[in-house]
Amino acid sequence: MTTPKFILELREKIGHDLLWLTGLTAVVLDDHDQILLVQRADSGHWSLPAGILEPGEQPAIALVREIHEETAVVAEVERLLGVESFDPHTYPNGDQVQFLDLAFRCRPLRGEARVNDDESTDVRWWPLDNLPPLRDEELRFIKRALSPDPSPYYVT
Repeated sequence: MTTPKFILELREKIGHDLLWLTGLTAVVLDDHDQILLVQRADSGHWSLPAGILEPGEQPAIALVREIHEETAVVAEVERLLGVESFDPHTYPNGDQVQFLDLAFRCRPLRGEARVNDDESTDVRWWPLDNLPPLRDEELRFIKRALSPDPSPYYVT
């Protein structure tokens, strides 16, 4: 996986100390009750397309970029699903991170779903009634994306 240059530069200064990052997650739903998922190269787990907001980027624009980079699908953001922070995480190399995640519902515009970078080993559309195992937060994002309530979720 390619680590963004700004993170590498920060790591030179702070080492493995906790780094607060803004994550972006996409729930990309098509008109056939299918969802776009990627199989992560680092863990082998299926996951929603996701990425990190880089300095100077707007969240929705960055997420559209991430979706295309990972899946070759051009998508557009429909609405914000939620804003929440995740527990701190330590990577195998000792780097500590904590994410504030912005999740968005998106819809595909064009492009054939395929592996488009080194972050994934597989990319495909999955029927909503037959999903592979996903993390709890991803299942919550999907549930919110399918809800008719357009209000974003946030912890109160």
